[in-house]
Order: sequence, then C-alpha cells, then structure tokens
Amino acid sequence: MNKAVSIKVNGTAHTAEIEPRLLLVHYLRDVLGLTGTHVGCETSICGACTVMLDGQAVKSCTILAIQADGSSVTTIEGLAANGVLHPVQEGFWEKHGLQCGYCTPGMIVAGAQILLRNPHASDDEIRHGLEGNLCRCTGYQNIVAAVKYAAGKINTQAASGD
Repeated sequence: MNKAVSIKVNGTAHTAEIEPRLLLVHYLRDVLGLTGTHVGCETSICGACTVMLDGQAVKSCTILAIQADGSSVTTIEGLAANGVLHPVQEGFWEKHGLQCGYCTPGMIVAGAQILLRNPHASDDEIRHGLEGNLCRCTGYQNIVAAVKYAAGKINTQAASGD
C-alpha cells in the first residue's frame, strides 16, 4: 500500500504516493528526476548519494523516503543559486577536484556541509569530514584543494558582507 509523502527538495515542495520501502535516493532520482545524486554502493560506504536532509549531510541510500516526510532536502542540483555555482562547486571546477565525476556530487555536498560547520576548516578537518565519501580516481589532493578554495571564497564574501 502506497503512502503519501511531502518533501521540500531544493526549495520546492513535492508530494507523491510512494511505496514505503522506497529509498530516498530512488525517490530523488526516479520520482523527481534529479539524477545528480548518484547510486553507488547502496550500503552507505561510498557516499555518492550524499544529500542534505534538514541541513545535515546524509547518505540517501540509507534513508527511506518516507522517513524524510515533512523534511527539506538539498541535492547537488540545489546548491547553485540563480545560475551561480556554490563555492564548493566552483572549487571543484577551479582546482580540478574531479576525474570521472561519479563521486563528485556526494563530495561537493559533503564539502558544503564541512564549510557550514566550520568555514575555516583545516586540511585535516576537511579530510576527516570527507572520510565517508570514496573516490577511486583523484587521490583526494585536488578535492581538499577545492574545499579549501571554497572556504577562502566563503570567508572573503563574509568579510565583505556579500
């Protein structure tokens, strides 16, 4: 028997009748068509499915969509605003933080979470914050550099009042 859920995704309210066992990652991809959130391991190990749920980075392959009922979700598609990339997205572009791109959405969302918690995060704090996200291509150096770039941009904007 299907259940109704109401979830705000990237600032837009969505209501749907879903099967109660539907994972949040599949709700985002298959029901809403937001394919930026990737399905990797489906066991919470890789982090490719990381999204923000009520402001907290979570692995959407471990949460039922029905558990997100009444919540707010931000996906990789929702980080950019008015055609302007989020600083972490820009950092990945500027510092070459990706290769194949499969882990990139989860890494960017996790990086945004790190900087929300601590906009002055050190390299070690960034590495620790990214521990739940795996990349098989980059060796992480450029990913850390991308998050540091974003931190610098966020701190500059904060200092100038933007």
